[in-house]
Amino acid sequence: MAKRDFYEVLGCQKGADDAALKSAYRKLAMQFHPDRNPGNAEAEAKFKEINEAYDTLKDGQKRAAYDRFGHAAFEQGGGRGPGGFGPEFSSSMSDIFEDIFGDFMGGGRRGGGGAAKTRGSDLRYNLEIDLEESFEGSTVEIDVPSLATCETCDGNGAKPGTGTHTCRQCNGHGKVRAAQGFFTIERTCPVCQGRGEMMDQPCTDCGGQGRRQQNRKLSVDIPMGIEDGTRIRLANEGEAGLRGGPPGDLYIFVSIRPHNLFQRDGADLYARVPIAMTTAALGGEFEVPTLDQSRAKVKVPTGTQPGQRVRLKGKGMPVLRSKDVGDLYVQLDIETPQNLSKRQRELLEEFAALETSETSPNSGGFFDKLKKMFEA
Repeated sequence: MAKRDFYEVLGCQKGADDAALKSAYRKLAMQFHPDRNPGNAEAEAKFKEINEAYDTLKDGQKRAAYDRFGHAAFEQGGGRGPGGFGPEFSSSMSDIFEDIFGDFMGGGRRGGGGAAKTRGSDLRYNLEIDLEESFEGSTVEIDVPSLATCETCDGNGAKPGTGTHTCRQCNGHGKVRAAQGFFTIERTCPVCQGRGEMMDQPCTDCGGQGRRQQNRKLSVDIPMGIEDGTRIRLANEGEAGLRGGPPGDLYIFVSIRPHNLFQRDGADLYARVPIAMTTAALGGEFEVPTLDQSRAKVKVPTGTQPGQRVRLKGKGMPVLRSKDVGDLYVQLDIETPQNLSKRQRELLEEFAALETSETSPNSGGFFDKLKKMFEA
């Protein structure tokens, strides 16, 4: 049986452009695909005919030959591929697969030239500093074990003096395709690992990786006022990329050691200081050290109660990237006398005998209330 005209098969005019041909092919291929017409021999024959027509007309050289000589231009064509479909089936179906599913799979057809080089991994480093270092700011030197660029091959993975050649498996594309029924599956080339090229000889020092294990010393600037849990990012200081790929980043997580005197809450500092009962009753003053390596006077008011706080303005922590400074709060813990001498005890007993509701208003008032409750 004589073959039908390819333009007639696709339902297009002889002068139709590529977009019109592709649109017509797509519509017909979806209509007559064997998966949509199981057991329908007529639909299968139509599908083969549509694929053969489109495979010829989508190629500029084949189309020119067909327009001039018709079917005679291809009468010496070869055989069929697996499953009864010729090579035109795989190439045509690749086009329609990418047209229909390209956006879903992440874009249209990929160009050649190899895949992008692999970026190195990001690294984490835990850095513990003193509260004084956070107050003043400092520069800390750290030792970071990581994969660094191989100096022998300059990161490209090839032995010095040797070159590379195009991967024969993927022809430099970095990807290979396999037809599975209606779908064409694309995956990373297993031979070149997506690079599109192969080394003639790998570097003997890094085994072709372009990087090797190495400890690096880095200086890290700790800004004034940095808080516990702050993360510092050092761009391009992570692991070197594979075979010359860009490096990752280094993230430094800062923690602050507990201080033996101060507790921090944001920009404010808190300190608990025990004072004698007599100082609390009579008033007085004492000095406390501060983080700026000076001393600050704390005035104790007469009649200070347990837990009372004294605020020292501007003696706290600097605020990160600001000129503001927090405050220092000194909590006064009143210490009850212990191990009294005979004379001390006598004096306290004398004082107790002279106590009134005016000298101890809180306790006196509380016990008066209890007394009334029991009498009620």
